[in-house]
Amino acid sequence: MFLQKEINEQPQVIARLYQEERDNIKQIAAAIRAFDPAFVVIAARGTSDNAARYAQYLFGAQAGLSVGLSAPSLHTLYQTPPTLKRALVIGISQSGQAEDVRRVLEDANKQGALTLAITNNIESPMAKTAQYHIDLMAGEEISIAATKTYTAQLMTIALLVAELVENDAMRAVLADLPRSIQTTLDYSADIPNWADRYRYMTQFATIGRGYNYATAFEISLKVKELCYITGEGYSEADFRHGPIATVGQGFPMVIVAPQGVVLPNVQDLINKLKERGAELLIISNDETVLAMGLQQMRVPVVPEWVSPIVTVIPGQVFAMQQALVRGYAVDKPRGLSKVTVTQ
Repeated sequence: MFLQKEINEQPQVIARLYQEERDNIKQIAAAIRAFDPAFVVIAARGTSDNAARYAQYLFGAQAGLSVGLSAPSLHTLYQTPPTLKRALVIGISQSGQAEDVRRVLEDANKQGALTLAITNNIESPMAKTAQYHIDLMAGEEISIAATKTYTAQLMTIALLVAELVENDAMRAVLADLPRSIQTTLDYSADIPNWADRYRYMTQFATIGRGYNYATAFEISLKVKELCYITGEGYSEADFRHGPIATVGQGFPMVIVAPQGVVLPNVQDLINKLKERGAELLIISNDETVLAMGLQQMRVPVVPEWVSPIVTVIPGQVFAMQQALVRGYAVDKPRGLSKVTVTQ
C-alpha cells in the first residue's frame, strides 16, 4: 500500500527538502527582496490550492504581503489576464503539468512580474516557465491522494518566508520539524483502533481557522477523494454564519485546534457543537481541548505558524483508515488520476 508508505516518509522528505533546497530558497528570497513585490498571487488547483491558503496567512502575518489566489480561467478560457507586473506570482503543482497554472506564470512573465514555480518535477512545463523553481524533493508519489507532496509544499512556503524575512527563530523551528512530524506519526498509530466506528458516516465537516484554515480544506479533500462521501472544510468563523444549522445529534466533525491565537475562538465553537450533540474528532496539542472530543488526535506542541505541517497528518491517516475499513482502493480512488490537467 503506497499511501501508508508515503505518509510515513514525510519526516525524511521534510528533512531532505530543508537540507538540499535551502540554499536555492535563500537565493530566491534575495531576488524577491530585490524585486520588492507589492503583493503575491498564487495559482494552484486541488491540494496545491490548500497549500496556497496556508501561504496567504504566512506571507501576510510574517512578511506583511497580501496574497491573492489566482483565477486561472481568466488566463485560459477568458483570455483576459489581470495586471500582475508588480506581483510575485507563484505557481504550485505536484506534477508541474497544470497547464492553466502554467499559463498564469507565462502571462506574468510577459508583464514583468517575478515568477516562481513550486513542483515535484524539475523538468515539468511549470518549472521551465517560471524564472525560479523550488523542487519539493519528495521523490515519486505513486498514490493518487497527495500526502508527502502536500506537506513538502507547506514546508517550502515556510522556508521561503523564513528566508524572506531572515528570521533565525523560524529557521530553527523548521530545522527541527522532521522530529515533530515523526512524533505526530507515532501519536497517530492508534487511529486504526477507532476508525471502524465511522465506516458508515455519509457526511461530515472539518473546522479550522487562521493558519489551519488550509488544514480543514485539505483533510476534507482527503476524506472525500478516498472515501467518496460528502464533506466540507470551513473556517470556524464562517461555520457560525449558517452551516452550523446543519449540525445535529451524532454529526461527525473533525476540529483542527492546536495552541495559538485562534484557539479560544475554536474552543468556543466546540462548546456550541457539543450542545448540539455533534460527534467531535479533535486534532490538537492542548489537553483541555483534546478532552472535549470523543476521539483525540494528538500532535506535538509547535508554533502556530508551522502547525499545519503536523496537524494535517492525523487527517491523512484518518482518511486512509476510513478507506480501508470501507474496502476501497486506497492508492487508486475511483475516477481519479495522479495528474489532472485543466485548461
